[in-house]
Amino acid sequence: MKADLKKELPSYVAKRGRFDIITVPPLRYLTIDGQGDPNTSDAYRDALQTLYPVAYAVKFLSKRSLDRDYTVMPLEALWWADDMEAFTSARDKSQWHWTVLNLLPDWITDEHLAEARETSARKRGVLPLAALRIETLDEGLCVQTLHLGSYDDEASVLDAMHNSFIPESGLRMTGRHHEIYLSDARRTAPEKLRTILRQPVERV
Repeated sequence: MKADLKKELPSYVAKRGRFDIITVPPLRYLTIDGQGDPNTSDAYRDALQTLYPVAYAVKFLSKRSLDRDYTVMPLEALWWADDMEAFTSARDKSQWHWTVLNLLPDWITDEHLAEARETSARKRGVLPLAALRIETLDEGLCVQTLHLGSYDDEASVLDAMHNSFIPESGLRMTGRHHEIYLSDARRTAPEKLRTILRQPVERV
């Protein structure tokens, strides 16, 4: 049977119009770091053009060599800025830092990644493969919600999460803002985009 981690992990379920406090287990991702406006940055474009070919190469390697098939997970990203106002209010995307993520099953190893890199390099030529790594992200306690609409319309939701719900719940922010893109932006109207917005926190 094909594994679908999106259906198996409760942390990939969120509801619009409410903030939920959840505990996210340590999870392993393909990751690439970068900086700049995701709409115009060559680095962001190159990161996605590297991440997904390798993600599918890993999937087919798992199916072929391990007889374990799974659904490639949606794109995710961590976002931050030296001044977080550039992210939450001013939305100055040129100041944004990011780490793009793709969740992996726990049976995928660094050796599998190395083989998938070689496959991708042979098929697709020059990619920033050296920047790609497997990293474990241990977010623990988090607040999350489902946002429906354009990415540029997230600011009011984030303001309510960061400045109202979190402090009023006796929490404070710890890790980086995390987004999970449940919709394919290339095929979905902006007003219909579904995005999980997640913020790691700790109790005060």
